[in-house]
Formats: sequence, C-alpha cells, structure tokens
Amino acid sequence: MKEKVVLAYSGGLDTTAVIPWLKETFDYDVVCCCVNVGQGEELDGLDERARMSGASKLYIEDITDEFCDDFIMPCVKAGAVYENKYLLGTAMARPVITKKLVEIARKEGAVAICHGATGKGNDQIRFELGIKALAPDIKVIAPWRMTDIWTMESREDEIEYCKAHGIVLPFDTTSSYSRDRNLWHISHEGLELEDPSLEPNYDHLLVMSQTPQNAPDETEEISITFEAGVPKTVNGVEMKVSDIIRKLNELGGKHGIGICDIVENRVVGMKSRGVYETPGGTILMAAHEQLEEIILDRPTLSAKKEIGSKLASVVYEGKWFSPLREALCAFAESTQKYVTGEVKLKLYKGNIIKAGTTSPYSLYSEELASFKTGELYDHNDATGFITLWGLPEKVRAMKLQEVKNK
Repeated sequence: MKEKVVLAYSGGLDTTAVIPWLKETFDYDVVCCCVNVGQGEELDGLDERARMSGASKLYIEDITDEFCDDFIMPCVKAGAVYENKYLLGTAMARPVITKKLVEIARKEGAVAICHGATGKGNDQIRFELGIKALAPDIKVIAPWRMTDIWTMESREDEIEYCKAHGIVLPFDTTSSYSRDRNLWHISHEGLELEDPSLEPNYDHLLVMSQTPQNAPDETEEISITFEAGVPKTVNGVEMKVSDIIRKLNELGGKHGIGICDIVENRVVGMKSRGVYETPGGTILMAAHEQLEEIILDRPTLSAKKEIGSKLASVVYEGKWFSPLREALCAFAESTQKYVTGEVKLKLYKGNIIKAGTTSPYSLYSEELASFKTGELYDHNDATGFITLWGLPEKVRAMKLQEVKNK
C-alpha cells in the first residue's frame, strides 16, 4: 500500500500543480483537504479538479464558525492589527486550517502534510509551525523549497505543467493574481502589484468590494450591538458571528469600506506589496473600538493597545499555538467583561463615521465632562494634582538651572 500525503488544497494554481508532482516524485497516494473558512464560490468544481489532477480523495471541511468564533474574535477583542493596517485575514486562517489538516492526516494515517506556500512567503512559516506544535511526528513537504526536484519557477511554468498533464484550469497568466480568500477578507498579490510605483487596477482586481468612487452617493446608517466584546446583532437582527461578518461584508463592500494597499514586512525579511479587501472586518473592528472608548479605563486601554500590537505580530509570525499567544488573548479576554452596548455608524464612500455609542457600563459622565463644577469634580483640585504630576519636570529644570548658574 502506498504511503499517504495530505495536501492543503485550495484548488488554486499552486496546489493543483502539486498533485501530479507528488505522485510522480514520491509515488504518494494524494489525499486533498480543502478547508472551508468562508471562501464561497471558490469551492465550486474542486472535487472534479482534484480528481482530474490525480488525487485519490478530497475532503471539504467547513470550519467557518470555528474560524470566526475561536480565531477571528480573539483578535477583534484584542484589536490586533499588523503594522497599523493589516487585519490578519490570512494569518488568522492558517492555524485553524492547519489544525484541520492534522486531524485529517491522523484519520488517514498519512506520513506527511504538503502545502503549496512559496519559500518567500509567510504561509510556509504559519503552516509548518502549526504542524510542529500539533503533530511533530508528521513530515512536511514544501515543494517550492525543494528546488532540486521542483523545477517550476513561476506561475507560467505551473500553468504549462498542468496543461501537459491534461488539467483544465479556470484561469490563465493574464488574470492570475495570487489570491487568498476567506470570510474575513481577500488578499491580492502579483501582476501590477509587484511594482509599488503602479496603481492597482481596481476595476480588474476587486472581488468583495467596489471602489469608494463607485460607491453610492448616500450614507447608510447601521447599528451593531455587542455583549462581552462579541457582536450579537446588526440593525436589530440577532445573528451568529459568521453571519454578522457576512452581513457587514455586504454592507462594507457596497460602500467601498476596507480596501487596503500596503507594503508590509514579511517574516522572512523582505517587503511585500498587496491589496487587501476586508469590508466587514473593518467595520466590526471600528465598532468594537468605538464601544471600548467609553467603557475601558485609561490605563487598561493603553495596555490593551500594546497587547493588541504584540498579538498581531505573534499571529502574523505563525505563533498561534504558543503560550505567548494564549497569554495575550487571555489578557484581552479579561478586558471584555463589560464591553456591552450599541454602536451606530454611517457608511459613506470608504468612510466609517461615528453616529453614537451607548452602554450600561459607560464610564463617560456628562456631568464630569462638562465645564460645570459638580460634586464629583472641583476645579481647584487640579492645582495640587498638577503640582505633583509635574514635580519631576520642575525638579529637573531647577537642577539644570542650578548647574548653569554655577
């Protein structure tokens, strides 16, 4: 009986070309596993394509709710954003996909897991660190790093290889952006994006959204409610998290929300340019942050921003299954106990505009914030506070003046 390898299969160009290559190179029985994290119509026709490419079996595993509840929401609660722009769509999905790959590998008795990530990207790190953490005994095959036996060097080479093996592809070299899609976002790399001096061809590129210029000329007001940091309703309709993200994707895409053109720093050391569409995620993150503004006290909010930035780096770097990630998420979770309330927003041509926030746990006091003197605040108390708060600066200035006058 042939040894089995489980292939992380997306149906895209890279993993389609890998199937016949694995059979020819290692004589493996190739079991494909496509993990559904909300990529929608991209799953259409995968079974036929996988078998046509030589796979013996295809699993399509829907873990969208697990992805949303256990991977997206911890990052939303923490406010995790990489390099102030990237909302971690791919980085959050890779560990939950890896978890399912390991589960299928155990079920099939596979000796190896193969992924189609290149040797230049972040995904190779995310897949392989996850496998090391969950199944250190399973071998990893990364074709793009096996340059002695993987002779393809470009997407054009892969397309020709597939054609030579009778594999019909739904794309060609003129339209083959390198894309990764899930419920949270879609990323685009390649073609004109490889030159930072060029403007993205948005009319050809966008999938989930339209540009702000093409968005409606009228604002649309929406409301989102949260309980303990978790979204519960959109416009008064209660939904599970995955459906809330779907609804916000629809609204955000309509109004050109969440299109991000970024040159980011990859883990391997190079800079990479890509365009991300995260319409619903951008709205959800903004709403959650807006609610926290009136609920969290100043030192907690300050510490949480640092934790969120650190968590974003940890997740981006593929360290989801690490004690540090667990500890950072535990801190963020502890801050969410009272993050309950309603957020109102207006969507208009790529903009998210605040339209009011309410919470039973709001720390905002109109009496305190107004210019009136009330029982809780005496303007004269500020004199002593400023004296003590500014004491270090005053002492330093006095010492410098003393030295200067000697």
